[in-house]
Amino acid sequence: MKHIVLASTSTFRRALLEKLAIPFTCFAPEVDESPLADETPQQLVSRLAILKAQAYLTQQSSETALIIGSDQVAVINGHIIGKPLTRENAIAQLQSASGQAITFYTGIALVNSQTRQVQVDIEPFTVHFKQLTLAQIEYYVDTEQPLYCAGSFKSEGLGIALFERLEGKDPNSLIGLPLIRLQQMLLNEGIDILQPH
Repeated sequence: MKHIVLASTSTFRRALLEKLAIPFTCFAPEVDESPLADETPQQLVSRLAILKAQAYLTQQSSETALIIGSDQVAVINGHIIGKPLTRENAIAQLQSASGQAITFYTGIALVNSQTRQVQVDIEPFTVHFKQLTLAQIEYYVDTEQPLYCAGSFKSEGLGIALFERLEGKDPNSLIGLPLIRLQQMLLNEGIDILQPH
């Protein structure tokens, strides 16, 4: 089996990939994540997913590897929202999301280190928020501390209580790694995760 590399430092993405029960290693890509002028959210996540995966190619390894890159942005009313980093920003983000829909675009890329072939896709996932009171928002932020999560919530935790409904093909993409699409990309490279390996 080809060596599989996850080009990410995200503990969430690592935990998601572990669900597929295939051996892999992690690599920390050094990539400037700043958007380019006039770049759409979809273009941004697609470009960064590829760059993160290709960053591994600078390693001097003769071993054939399949490198997974992924990037995600959250968009509300046409604007990209990032990680809040502070309690105040998290509260403000959730106040603006109350009663609204946030769409997450997750870019995923799979690069073959030998052939340099790149597979890339974008998986959208939309979260519809309940109408939230300031007291509910403050309780949530203080309880779960989602300061390093785009959109200021963790859907895999208490954040699920913030939502009216979820809309998308793959709930894993909301956390940061579209596993359904990734399985197909791996299959295109001859790896069937439902076969012994």
